Amino acid sequence: MDTPVLVIERKKLEANIQKMADIARTQKVHLRPHTKTHKNPQIAKLQLKAGAAGITVAKVSEAEVMAEHGINDIFIAYPLVSKTKIQKAIDLSRKIRLITAFDSLEGVQRLSQSAETAGVVLEVRMEIDSGLRRTGVLYDEAVELARKAKELPGIKLTGIYTFRGPIVDGKPTLDIEEAGRQEGQLMADLAERLRAKGVPIIDVSVGSTSTSASAAAVEGITEIRPGTYVFYDRMQEKYHCCSQEECAAAIHVTVVSKPSDSLLIVDGGSKTFATDVQPVQPPIFLNGFGEIKGHPEMLLERLTEEHGMVEVHGETDVQIGDVLQIIPNHICSTVNLHNDVFLKNEDGTLEKQAVLGRGKLQ
Repeated sequence: MDTPVLVIERKKLEANIQKMADIARTQKVHLRPHTKTHKNPQIAKLQLKAGAAGITVAKVSEAEVMAEHGINDIFIAYPLVSKTKIQKAIDLSRKIRLITAFDSLEGVQRLSQSAETAGVVLEVRMEIDSGLRRTGVLYDEAVELARKAKELPGIKLTGIYTFRGPIVDGKPTLDIEEAGRQEGQLMADLAERLRAKGVPIIDVSVGSTSTSASAAAVEGITEIRPGTYVFYDRMQEKYHCCSQEECAAAIHVTVVSKPSDSLLIVDGGSKTFATDVQPVQPPIFLNGFGEIKGHPEMLLERLTEEHGMVEVHGETDVQIGDVLQIIPNHICSTVNLHNDVFLKNEDGTLEKQAVLGRGKLQ
């Protein structure tokens, strides 16, 4: 391997997959992992083999990649509103079980009109804003929207879903157990309100890697959709979802320059490490852009496109030409920067795999 390169330890990957599958099995909920983390049909198949009921994606093009490689139960957890995307979803729904999403009356009307014209019935879920202030119908407006959506032709409303993450009472938190309980209870309560109003909700889908375990324990939750857990990352370690030892993926970089005893330059910059999780942001207050394994005296402090600036505190024996392993702050968006990854087997052999879902923007 030349550097920079993303290496995944197969033993840790498989253990992480089994860990979340066991959580879902114990709580008697479906596991529908979000494949945005790995974007790799082969890894998705490992998740399905371990017990996942299906997978989640964010893009129609990601769903097409997964379907082309034999995965036949896919949820696109993103509102589809453009005619092109809706038509692609309709075409895909003729081949596999495909679940689509909406969060507005305009959006669900567009799905309905296109589906009716095409002579199909689309399975849909309504997205709920449970506190993240991203996509999702406002919580207090969900019942009215669901009642209107239920009457539209060409669609079948079967569930509700949300993504909330580690938030308690509207604020970021390190208390991921309480965050999950709140998320689960909000959605379970809403599902009961919808059923009382004649909306036959079946699926109640929640959960990120940090909140899935506690959200799944809430009565009425039927599905969890974690993603990062397959690899974990520095962010999840700080949320106490995993130990550093459980982090399955690391970027291998080479020291290319040593301007001083307190500064090393490596061959991985912002084209190698994602920068969406910035340092010193609440509630986890990460330092730098990654954890350098085995070197607590070092910090990946700054990035330019092709350079990573490593600050050295104290003495180190690392020299030019040495290879460092760095666990990125956020693995999901880091994977999307790489055309290929290497799976490292227990015997040390390496298996090159293409990131087939990379760059699927539509």
